[in-house]
Amino acid sequence: MPYLGLGVYLSKEGSEVINACRYAIEAGYRHIDTASLYDNEKGVGIAIKECGVPRKEIFITSKVWNSDQGFDSTLKAFDDTIKKLDTDYLDLYLIHWPVKDKYKETWRALETLYKDGRVKAIGVSNFLLHHLEDLLTSVEIKPMVNQVEFHPYVIQQQLLDFCASHQIQSEAWSPLMQGKIFNVRRIKELALKYNKTEAQIVLRWDLQKGVITIPKSVRREIILSNAQLFDFELSTEDVKSIDSLNKNLRVGAHPDHFNF
Repeated sequence: MPYLGLGVYLSKEGSEVINACRYAIEAGYRHIDTASLYDNEKGVGIAIKECGVPRKEIFITSKVWNSDQGFDSTLKAFDDTIKKLDTDYLDLYLIHWPVKDKYKETWRALETLYKDGRVKAIGVSNFLLHHLEDLLTSVEIKPMVNQVEFHPYVIQQQLLDFCASHQIQSEAWSPLMQGKIFNVRRIKELALKYNKTEAQIVLRWDLQKGVITIPKSVRREIILSNAQLFDFELSTEDVKSIDSLNKNLRVGAHPDHFNF
């Protein structure tokens, strides 16, 4: 699973998402993260078909939405997803949110898809520590990924440590705090120190924390810039200084209190 991917949340179906994926693949990205909720899986599939890079070299993630959770409905939602993506398999399929009294049955469907070879990896999204502990009491196959809100204001170190101890790969959504990182003084200082953009500093911090990151953009220059992460390294002290910014302040919904 590539450590850098393109997120396509809010990328409009059609030319906008097709172009965003094309720009990313041309820039060297080999990981695209979509979801049924985003309503752009068809465009993602078109971009991948037309990009000239073999399908096996591109890592595609999608997610089952809350209203589709449950065993049979998840299997149907998966069929709909791969039909829209025009692919025979997914590289990673996630439970989008921990819907109470449904995520265990949903997980059983993901295990079935994995055993059938239709998904190469299965995981969860927005699962807190107690959700994971509860899920692990009944699984045959452990989640391989937990995609969560992760950025300098929401680090959830205990959750990261738990995932690492159970060989669950952590992945960040909203790594740039919906653009708010550009107003954080410490991030600005580090951008000047390393002669990098604020986004590059934070995305590099993700990688050094061992967290896969999927920044989103539809602009070619931003997509290209966000990939310039592999020619520098933050010092241990600077990583810790970003860690110290944690406020447990979310830009998205809390996984215990979402209502969708």
